[in-house]
Amino acid sequence: MNLSNNTVLLTGGASGIGLALAVRFLQAGSEVIICGRRADKLAEAQQRHPSLHTYVCDVANAAERMELVRWATTKFPRLNVLVNNAGIQNRVQLADDATDWETRRQEIVINVEAPIHLATLLIPHLREQPLAAIINVTSGLSFAPAAFVPIYSATKAALHSFTLSLRHQLAPTGISVLEIVPPAVDTDLGGPGLHTFGVPVDAFADSVMARLAAGEQEVGYGTSEKSRLASRAELDEQFRLMNNRS
Repeated sequence: MNLSNNTVLLTGGASGIGLALAVRFLQAGSEVIICGRRADKLAEAQQRHPSLHTYVCDVANAAERMELVRWATTKFPRLNVLVNNAGIQNRVQLADDATDWETRRQEIVINVEAPIHLATLLIPHLREQPLAAIINVTSGLSFAPAAFVPIYSATKAALHSFTLSLRHQLAPTGISVLEIVPPAVDTDLGGPGLHTFGVPVDAFADSVMARLAAGEQEVGYGTSEKSRLASRAELDEQFRLMNNRS
């Protein structure tokens, strides 16, 4: 895809992978709107990168998703790229979990329901835009799940599956459907300090954006690149090694 001259709406853009992708779209010459739940974090991102546009939105709320799309397409009628990046990750042992279902459901809503809803809401608008694209951020755990984050792994597998189907269905419309498949990246996903073992976010973002610009539809990095290209036997071995090496 061409990274320049776009108008990009990016969810979960105040920090981490989302902000790194937003900055690279800015640097390439695109207009970028980031949204997130926390106004203070969005303000910090905008202070560091004044050309960013920001919008407070909880994508777990269907009404707020609808209002986000209405606002964005009205204020930025040339909007032609949606990046579904917002996500949460919870470590949970299901056999011992006493958390109420509504709290647990948020991981499913944010990671799966929200990107599907936003994509379907925006398809009619994107069909009228040149070089339109939907970019879904999944995970290497879409292919080989981590048992300690069972809901997260399942949601990312679902989003990967949806991305494949969406790409097939939208091929006649001219809307590109792309997928970024991160490995563990050194961000605050799941809580501060849990992913310090991950790859540097800037190295990851530089690599995947360069590959999208070169025309690839599905891009990983490091271990996630191996996962997305692995055979079933290789994925089974990855699962065994990742989960207690049993």
